[in-house]
Amino acid sequence: MTLTASRPPRDVGPQRRVVRDSWDRASRHRLDPDGLPRLELPEDDLDDWRRDHPLALALPVVRRLLVDDVAGSGLLVAVGDEHGRLLWVEGDPAARRRAEDMLFVAGAGWSEARVGTSAPGTALVLDRGVQIRGDEHWNHRVRAWSCTAVPVHDPVDGHLIGVVDITGDERAAGSLTLPLVTATVAAVEAHLALLGFAAAGRAPTRTPRHPVHPVHPGPDAPAGLTTLGRDEAVLTVGEGRIALGARHSEIMALLAHRPAGYTAHELADAVYGDVDAVSTLRPEMVRLRHVVEALDPTLVPLSRPYRLPRPVTLDLDTLVGLVDRGAHRAAVRADTGPALPSSTAPGIVALRAEVAATVRDALLTGGSIDTLLSYSESTAGRDDVRVLLELLRRLPPGSPRRTHLVAHLEALENGD
Repeated sequence: MTLTASRPPRDVGPQRRVVRDSWDRASRHRLDPDGLPRLELPEDDLDDWRRDHPLALALPVVRRLLVDDVAGSGLLVAVGDEHGRLLWVEGDPAARRRAEDMLFVAGAGWSEARVGTSAPGTALVLDRGVQIRGDEHWNHRVRAWSCTAVPVHDPVDGHLIGVVDITGDERAAGSLTLPLVTATVAAVEAHLALLGFAAAGRAPTRTPRHPVHPVHPGPDAPAGLTTLGRDEAVLTVGEGRIALGARHSEIMALLAHRPAGYTAHELADAVYGDVDAVSTLRPEMVRLRHVVEALDPTLVPLSRPYRLPRPVTLDLDTLVGLVDRGAHRAAVRADTGPALPSSTAPGIVALRAEVAATVRDALLTGGSIDTLLSYSESTAGRDDVRVLLELLRRLPPGSPRRTHLVAHLEALENGD
């Protein structure tokens, strides 16, 4: 979506308050009224994303009550997630083809923060049913359409989980449409309740297994990944943070280290040691996206190739940067242990070894005696024979440290 100077999409007469307030929000977001939404869910992962979303369990209800009746009517039925991204768009084939011109398709982001006033996005903002007609849309490309949308809630705890929408000509915002969609959503929530939604419907992977400290960062909020001395990495964005699971830690570290990204086969090889493990990698990427999204949607990994949408500072790369600048003492202080020490992922093992060798070689060739002594007391250096021998070579003959070093070298030689 293009960001431009704030301006109204056209000259209009009096507006309903719901529309006027929504336009005010769109203006504050500096949304381009001529811009297109963007595809926020990668096509190759859309099936996994749909399958993981709880509304997949209730899709037959939506189809029976709405979709089956709109064939040949010029109307569309859309089901979106809690972030306004369309997961399913079904209905009249001719209308679907026309709707593609404004990117009203599965995978596209139709939140109010992305496209301005529309029934799906505004319904999610207000958490109630909304109808938007023609010129009430903020975006010029949508003014030929009308729509009605109602949010869907977790039947157990009341959390927002998605939205159901009808889009088309003026009938899509007719007097009978809102009651129809409201009744459909009630049936959806009742269906989820009957299925035992709390236990079965909401997959545990949709929320992080570790506590999230959420924030609402802007797109420029600095992001960092801490891996040194930790089996599970911590992702930080601004003042928010989340601890990742072991596999997600590996994937995020690899993506942060290589901004250009990986093909699916390359990443499968780096994580699983098997270039053909793509079918295992893809659902893991879907789960990782859900976890990252809970902290900051602007950091959700992209695909083709798999990569991060903006830079994430990896502590391993920071460590190497310190060494490259000759800040050896700072590098030793920053080196709090191997990165993800329990990981056996080939990509992490190789990265860990590369960084360790870079730090060690820099200290051996350019580090001061004090820095090398500090390194010899760290996890990485305490049993490194070459480091200990280099210290013996540099220390003056009368140094009391020599006795300890000699004893330690003898113990290593004897396997003690």
